[in-house]
Amino acid sequence: MKKLKVILSGGGTGGHIYPAVATAEALTRKLGAEGVEILFVGAEGKMEMEKVPALGYRIVGLPVAGLQRRLTLRNLAVPFKLVASILKARRTLKSFHPDVAVGFGGYASGPILKAAQKAGIPTVLQEQNSFAGVTNKLLARKAERICVAYDGMERFFPADKITHTGNPLRGSFGQSVDHAAALAHFGLSAEKPVVLIVGGSLGSRTLNEMVKAHLERIVAEGKVQLIWQNGKYYDGEMEAFCKDKDMTGVWRGAFIDRMDYAYEAATVVVSRSGACSVSELCLVGKPTVFVPSPNVAEDHQTHNAMALVNKGAAEIVKDSEAVEKGFAVVETLVADSARLASLSANIQALAIADSADRVAEEAIKLVESK
Repeated sequence: MKKLKVILSGGGTGGHIYPAVATAEALTRKLGAEGVEILFVGAEGKMEMEKVPALGYRIVGLPVAGLQRRLTLRNLAVPFKLVASILKARRTLKSFHPDVAVGFGGYASGPILKAAQKAGIPTVLQEQNSFAGVTNKLLARKAERICVAYDGMERFFPADKITHTGNPLRGSFGQSVDHAAALAHFGLSAEKPVVLIVGGSLGSRTLNEMVKAHLERIVAEGKVQLIWQNGKYYDGEMEAFCKDKDMTGVWRGAFIDRMDYAYEAATVVVSRSGACSVSELCLVGKPTVFVPSPNVAEDHQTHNAMALVNKGAAEIVKDSEAVEKGFAVVETLVADSARLASLSANIQALAIADSADRVAEEAIKLVESK
């Protein structure tokens, strides 16, 4: 087979970028560095334009922009940027000559996938969420394959095009990690349960306020320990808040450099429910309380969380109730060993460890069938 030329497109957030990168890595593993040539396509000014080249991949940026949900003058420029993006997408296809294009959602992937479909280039879509995004829904009719992570996606896509691949992830989640080493990494004891609060790379205001509201009581009672990832955006504020507090049994930081250790140490995880976070938690099989962010398009995070809650695989607390009620749910859960075991078994049953390989294989098979 001649060198496979693949366009991978998606951007704006890590939830779209890193599944694409994981798929690129899977393609290289399967075909070898000499057997595949990969070009990423993203949106100018967005994080993919920095993150993707840093990982050693070529990327083309389109001037595409998404509509703002509030009324703003920036929306007036969107149609003009869309036209410019479609023209640049066409030029990119003519210069690169891809065999297949794979889209990972987000408005950044729209122009290049649409242009590929018009040019007769086979396309694959990967939908990370349980409630399909607008871009993928618009592209679905002319896509050859649609890779999904949740059941019931026939609501959005033609059933005969769907294949259940899960969400491609980078890293080695779910692999065995020494429990004592994990606890030691955070300076925690083996005698008490550990609650991991994960706010994402920037952080979550709600989750941070939840911890702040209960921190002194939790430390005073000494029943649980905390690993508190407060995020880059809030780190200075949280550091100032904690300066004069007793932090016995509490690890706090902007980032967690060893997430494998954090997951291993945790008895219960409190997390937002972005698609990649959900997939990671399935792989590590940890009892989880989701606090979906209300600030995402089409309320994706609530749909993602409920897909697990409805299978007895997670608990959920509304964002608006988390500060007051979140820790009550967590502490009740920590004390219920039977419920912990049930949640762990049920969430792990949903894990797909080779998602990136499955998406890569769909792209390869599509080209080979032509």
